Amino acid sequence: MASADESALLDRVPHGLLIGGEWVQAAESATLVVRDPSTNEVLKTIANASPEDGIRALDAAVAAADDWAATPPRQRGEILRKTWQLVQDRRDEIALLMTMEMGKPLSEALGEVAYGGEFLRWFSEEAVRITGRYGINPEGTGRTIVSQHPVGPCFFITPWNFPLAMATRKIAPALAAGCTVVIKPAELTPLTTLYIAKLFTEAGLPAGVLNVITTSTSGAVSAPIIADSRLRKLSFTGSTPVGVKLMQQAAENVLRTSMELGGNAPFLVFEDADLDAAVDGAMLAKFRNIGQACTAGNRFLVHESVAAEFSDRITERVQGLKIGRGTEPDVKIGPLINEDAVEKVDSLVKDAVSRGATVRTGGKRVDGAGSFYAPTVVTDVPRDSAILRTEIFGPVITIVPFADEDEAVRLANDTEFGLVSYAFTKDLARGQRLIERLQTGMMGLNVGVLSNAAAPFGGIKQSGVGREGGFEGIHEYLSTKYTMTPNPFA
Repeated sequence: MASADESALLDRVPHGLLIGGEWVQAAESATLVVRDPSTNEVLKTIANASPEDGIRALDAAVAAADDWAATPPRQRGEILRKTWQLVQDRRDEIALLMTMEMGKPLSEALGEVAYGGEFLRWFSEEAVRITGRYGINPEGTGRTIVSQHPVGPCFFITPWNFPLAMATRKIAPALAAGCTVVIKPAELTPLTTLYIAKLFTEAGLPAGVLNVITTSTSGAVSAPIIADSRLRKLSFTGSTPVGVKLMQQAAENVLRTSMELGGNAPFLVFEDADLDAAVDGAMLAKFRNIGQACTAGNRFLVHESVAAEFSDRITERVQGLKIGRGTEPDVKIGPLINEDAVEKVDSLVKDAVSRGATVRTGGKRVDGAGSFYAPTVVTDVPRDSAILRTEIFGPVITIVPFADEDEAVRLANDTEFGLVSYAFTKDLARGQRLIERLQTGMMGLNVGVLSNAAAPFGGIKQSGVGREGGFEGIHEYLSTKYTMTPNPFA
């Protein structure tokens, strides 16, 4: 049962769709229910958009596009900065809301407020740094002008696991670049996006620049928007199979796309590693967000000379993790997002055990209300186990020994994914080699967390295309125009 403070907060979250600056009901007043994964109790009933509602939202974004593109960069940046300040002022409410609808511990939710909010501040500063160039062409017959322009109306589809950061990481650079937006948050965790959209309006964002549609029929609502010739950009964070389907749809109108897709992150621990640092890094890389992160360590590849000690240390740490609702004191492991997530994790662990793996701790769901799975350590994992080929998205560490650097690299790269890798070693030369040898778009060298608003986030291979964050992030929302003019002295 929600507390009085939680109920009051939920009352402040809009329940409608944000279209053209107005909070409106869905067509035919359809609704969807948002639940607390720690109790399965209903948190709030909100609007459930139809395909018609989606097109209405795109209409509003298109209508606002020219005026927003012509808005001075400083003014766009100031609105982002004001929104960032509102996020800071209400960080406790936003964190509590994320904990309620997603399940992560409150301390982690506060961390996400800091991280996700930083995209607003970072891109408020990048808005005024959009530049071009001017020069004489090599022949001297004319002048070259290269300018940057907003790509146009954008459609964003965000996941449930980081309700604030996944929204701000897309919205902030788009608005900074002068683009208008339609965003569809995940059905399971839409409340944070609705709350943040309310803060944007309080900060003075003009009507129609940001539109929010919540729905339980994502494919049906998204398809007409993507097929509309007025849309110019699609950005999605989620699974690779869904991303492939969306890219196929986007190809019909040759849309600009940014795709942050699945991961299967290797976490390498070499024989010379600082084991204290490696264990600390592993705990962060695996158990942040209850393992429900695309950047989570998935395959822990440990040199055979330190594998036993590493396993012992990790097991001891994992056994000390407190499980419970994220609002409770000292909780480190909240619920998985729903029962389907529990079933997936449990089936992967059982498959590994059936092939000969050993469960050192955990390895089962937690009895009682909510979708909880015990934090788990599995050792001696056979290399044909499904858990080594699949993004676990749960609180499970799988440990596989290796003999030397070449084998470690081969095992790490033996996946269709290439989002992030982690490596712990004191050997500087080895670290430099791994930067070049590991096939991932990002790498944590002797660190277990690497996401930062000032850095380009993204992967290679089937982990996606494009980058979010850093100065690279705003260029995803800009198109380059080249203009030739005559030689003014001719």
